[in-house]
Amino acid sequence: MRDFIEKLVALFIIVLTSPVLVLVALAICIDSPGNPFYRANRIGKDGRPFSMWKFRTMVKNARHLGPPVTGNNDPRLLRIGGFLRRAKLDELPQFFNVLVGDMTLIGPRPEAPEFVHFYTPEQRQVLAYKPGITGRVQLDSGDESQNIPAGPEAGDYYVRHLMAGKLSSDIAYMQNRTAISDLRILFSTAGYVFRSIARK
Repeated sequence: MRDFIEKLVALFIIVLTSPVLVLVALAICIDSPGNPFYRANRIGKDGRPFSMWKFRTMVKNARHLGPPVTGNNDPRLLRIGGFLRRAKLDELPQFFNVLVGDMTLIGPRPEAPEFVHFYTPEQRQVLAYKPGITGRVQLDSGDESQNIPAGPEAGDYYVRHLMAGKLSSDIAYMQNRTAISDLRILFSTAGYVFRSIARK
């Protein structure tokens, strides 16, 4: 029943935000011609790989031009990319991932295979849950690229200084989640997005 309700909510949000989806896609194409969407390889529930969709916030083929993590003032970032990330608007296409069942509304942050490789047995507990569009970690992290040094050491910095804390927070939240805490996350996420857009 929960999955069915979440899919209905995701469909409603897609319809409601369809004008925003079109405007963001056009803005990206103007800034950087090409596909406005980005397909990211992620690891989902039970370690199953899936394709997570986002709006593209970096130059085409960015994955081949630098580290797998975006650092502070990364030169690959589009002019509109920073705003989309700060406002979490680049995450809107992930509602389609909810529709097909790869993701949920609230859950752990989905991670790339190259970082899941470093998980300890304890950290792999996070893979017992379906990854979410938003969650405690997603809200607390904000635009985490501002805290990561640019350059080839970005990925190593992420693994050494950020990943463990985020996994611990995700696991703790999921083990103690309630309907009330999930509603708080949803309202906090909506407030975060509106405040970020207003600051622009």
